[in-house]
Amino acid sequence: MLNRLSRRCFCSVAPRPWLFVGLGNPGDKYKGTRHNVGFEMIDAFAESQGIPMDTVHSKAVFGKGFVGEVPVFLAKPQTYMNLSGESTGPLAAYYKLPLTQVLVFHDDLNLPCGVLRLHDKGGHGSHKGLKSVIYHFRGNRELS
Repeated sequence: MLNRLSRRCFCSVAPRPWLFVGLGNPGDKYKGTRHNVGFEMIDAFAESQGIPMDTVHSKAVFGKGFVGEVPVFLAKPQTYMNLSGESTGPLAAYYKLPLTQVLVFHDDLNLPCGVLRLHDKGGHGSHKGLKSVIYHFRGNRELS
């Protein structure tokens, strides 16, 4: 009896949520530009997973949903690229997320168009939006 109860009540660990942030600039002027690839990644992911982006939270267009059992928060900061940390830092703090559960999508002029790179524990590489995000995480670069 205790074995059955312990499996039911004590062994279920909820998956840790993720925060996906796409960097870009708001407004029609920037739609379709390379600088807004982060916004486009979030839009494509939200659409593929059926996650509505219908809320504003911490200066970002925001959506929340699940990928399987894993909670996912999606954000497109509306602060303009160079001030993206003003939105991203408070979002991570609000949900008490460790930086290892934050994934930031952004453009990188050092990569050919259409190439995606996953990079952890890196610097901003002179990317002002990423520099702002790192600054608002108190300089911690351990983003996923």
